[in-house]
Amino acid sequence: MGAFDGKIVIVTGGAKGIGAGISRAFAGEGARVAALDVDAEAGASIAAEGEGLAGEIRYFNADVSQDDICRDTVGQIVGDLGGVDVLCNNVGIQPVSSYLPAHELPVEMWDRIIGVNLKSHFLMARHCLPGMMERRAGVIINTASVQGVQSALGVSAYAASKGGILSLTRQLALEYAKYGIRVLAVNPGGIDTPLVDELVEALGQDRKEFEEGYAKIHPLRRYGQPADIANAVLFLASDKASFMTGESVSVDGGLLAKGAWADLED
Repeated sequence: MGAFDGKIVIVTGGAKGIGAGISRAFAGEGARVAALDVDAEAGASIAAEGEGLAGEIRYFNADVSQDDICRDTVGQIVGDLGGVDVLCNNVGIQPVSSYLPAHELPVEMWDRIIGVNLKSHFLMARHCLPGMMERRAGVIINTASVQGVQSALGVSAYAASKGGILSLTRQLALEYAKYGIRVLAVNPGGIDTPLVDELVEALGQDRKEFEEGYAKIHPLRRYGQPADIANAVLFLASDKASFMTGESVSVDGGLLAKGAWADLED
């Protein structure tokens, strides 16, 4: 018996990177997972992986930055699988071409990043919450980022989207606590995902050298893996975290703990 046997779980951006790790983890604990993604090839792959797990993974092609697609997809999931127990708003983009000072960032790029990273969280919650309210139970886990707490150069839209997720998490937690619904967030640090592959390729760097260099900025001296985030999400969605809501948990190898003034020894 898995901890989430028979539970219906939606994971946006659920076919690759952190999302794929979350989809696998829930299915491994017996959940019936709906993995939403725009990448059909990756969707077919993650669905096939679910065949060997205690639960199952079904792929749904969906651009969750669009309200009508969110509405229709949630309706299809409820019709096919049942009421949603856990919503993992995980999808996020950070195109290499968006690494620009704010005054140089095209408005269209800003709108796309905010639409996928932040608006999608609102839209998916909007369409899952009524069913959760009716059952007076449910959990929403949002994937934010350490960049929602601190920041870096050239990431104005991404940082704004992740900071917005943290604020939205707190607000939704207050709004829906009376219905028995919990809302939480995770803040990943450096995680080994396809976004890293894109960045390394754009920079023309050696993958191994990039990883070794980036790992050193984390006090635990390693890159995070999607499973590291998935383990935290499973805990937050479980009854073991039943008295937690409105909070964010950083899974970052100690990145936020060190502060800008804490130079680490080699």
